[in-house]
Amino acid sequence: MVVILVILLVGGCVALGVYFKYQNANYYKNAKPAGEIEKKYTAMGEFEVSYKEFDAKTATYKKYEIWYPTVMKDGYTKYPLVIMANGTGVKASQYKEVLKHLASWGFIVVGNEDDHSRTGASSAETLDFMLAQNEDSDSKFYGKIDVENIGIAGHSQGGVGAINAVTNQENGNCYKAIWTASTTSQYWGQDNIFGAEWRYDTSKLTIPIFMVAGTGAADAGTATDIIATEGQGICPLWSMNESYNAIPGGVDKVMARLNGKDHGDMLRYADGYMTAWFMYYLKGDEYAGRAFFGDGAEINTNTNWQDICISE
Repeated sequence: MVVILVILLVGGCVALGVYFKYQNANYYKNAKPAGEIEKKYTAMGEFEVSYKEFDAKTATYKKYEIWYPTVMKDGYTKYPLVIMANGTGVKASQYKEVLKHLASWGFIVVGNEDDHSRTGASSAETLDFMLAQNEDSDSKFYGKIDVENIGIAGHSQGGVGAINAVTNQENGNCYKAIWTASTTSQYWGQDNIFGAEWRYDTSKLTIPIFMVAGTGAADAGTATDIIATEGQGICPLWSMNESYNAIPGGVDKVMARLNGKDHGDMLRYADGYMTAWFMYYLKGDEYAGRAFFGDGAEINTNTNWQDICISE
C-alpha cells in the first residue's frame, strides 16, 4: 500500500510539473486580453524565431541567451534590441517563452543567468556583448542590431536592475525605452532590510517608462507607505505612485496594475502591452501606441487594468 501511495504521489507531482510547464510555454494562449490592441500583441508575432547562446565567461552571468527572427540571417535588415533583467530566482532560461514571444514581433531579445540583476551590471555587460557582436564581422549578429532602438525590461529584482542599468551604468544612455514589472519597492532597499544595492532612482530617468504590477497579495500587500513595518508587498501601489511621481516632467510615462494577477504572473500576463510598448517606441508602430496615448487610449478602458496613470 505504501509503495502504491508513493508511486501515485510521484506520478501526481510529475503530472503537475508537466502541466505547469505546458501552461507557461503556452501562456499567451491562456491569457485573457480585453482590448483589441492588447489581443493583437499578446498573440505570437509573424516572425519565426531562432536561438543562440554564448558563454559569458563568468560564473555570475553564465551565458548570454539570444532569441531573434530567423529571417535575420538573410538580407541587411536591422532589428531593435531588448535586454531582459532577471527577477530573483527567475533566470532567462526559466522564462524563455517570453523572450521568444517578443522576438516573434521582430526584436533581438537577450537575457542571461544572473541571480543578482539589481545593480544593472549584468544588463550592462549583456548590452556591451551584443554591441560587440554587431561590430564583429564573424558574428551572425554583425550589422543586424538597430543601435538607435534599444530597450530594456525587467521583472521584480529585474525591475530594479533595469532602472539601474539605465540610470547608473556607463552605457545606460544607449536605451530608448524601458518596461518594468512588479519592481521591488524602495522599502526593501533600506539599509536594515536588503540594503543599498536594491535602491533605484526614477528621478534620473530620461526615457519613456511603462511600469506595471499586480493587485494580488504578494505584489500589493496591505501597507500604504514605506514606514509600515507589516504588510509590505513586493510592489505596492504606494511605491508605484512614488516612483511614477518622481519621474521628471516631459518624460513619457505610464503606470498600471493588472487586475487579479500577482507577482509571479506579471512577466507573462502583462506581455501583450509590454510588446506594444516596445513596438511603439522601438519600431514606430503607431497602432501599438494607441494602447497608451491619445484620445481613447485603450488601457484607460481596458477592464484588465486599474490604477492607470499616463503622462506624455
